[in-house]
Amino acid sequence: MQTSITPTLRIKNKLISLQKPIVMGILNVTPDSFYEGSRIKTDKSILQKASQMLEEGATILDIGGYSTRPNADDISIEEEINRVVNPIRLIKKEFPNAIISIDTFRSKVARQAVEAGADLINDVSGGSLDIQMFETVASLNVPYILMHMRGNPQTMKTLTNYENIITEMMTYFQQRITTLKSFGVEEIILDLGFGFAKTIDQNYFLLKNLAVFEQLEFPILAGISRKSMIYKQLAIPVSEALNGTTVLNTIAIQNGAKILRVHDVKEAMETIQLLSYLK
Repeated sequence: MQTSITPTLRIKNKLISLQKPIVMGILNVTPDSFYEGSRIKTDKSILQKASQMLEEGATILDIGGYSTRPNADDISIEEEINRVVNPIRLIKKEFPNAIISIDTFRSKVARQAVEAGADLINDVSGGSLDIQMFETVASLNVPYILMHMRGNPQTMKTLTNYENIITEMMTYFQQRITTLKSFGVEEIILDLGFGFAKTIDQNYFLLKNLAVFEQLEFPILAGISRKSMIYKQLAIPVSEALNGTTVLNTIAIQNGAKILRVHDVKEAMETIQLLSYLK
């Protein structure tokens, strides 16, 4: 299928080429993220992790203060803001050219994060959990990662019934893209939401058919890193899911993904580099 997917992403005054896939490194400032190895708590460890990811080739650092793993604890908006604003300021002060994404579904958190230095908004709810989100994205004039999810992190595991998952997800994206455009938002990235209101079988079906979503003509982000679709299928702990992550990231790129959201930047960059030799 030939599409006209934009080969660039405009982030403030920067134009990021997507001709070759890029990597987004995950920085979790939460005490309960599903992968313990990704949790960071101190200012020193935040800067060390950010430095490592940037040196290894990450284009974007994704900072999240609310764990969206299934059945995660709910926290207040104030607590989430307190978790993310300081790390964003720290990283921007130490690495002024770093591009930072704020991983939140709350418009107030998004606004304060962008005011602290974040450059784009990564919303796992696709605007469904905060009616002010799309308007906020437009007013901040930043790119928006539009993810597919049903329900919320506490209920999504029970919401995996689809008559036709691809048709329903296409409708979901088309409706939200139309709404975002009506607000004036043009820089949109699509995330199929692996693991969010989807069974393991559905995750693999979507990965196999990822290229279908290229017809929406926006860059696709694949967030597969160390997820249960890997470690549960292989009956291994999440700490041993890096090899499986690399395999699925390879398939995601071959099927059209332009951004890999990962815990392990070095290995993702090597994946992209080796795949580039096949063209």
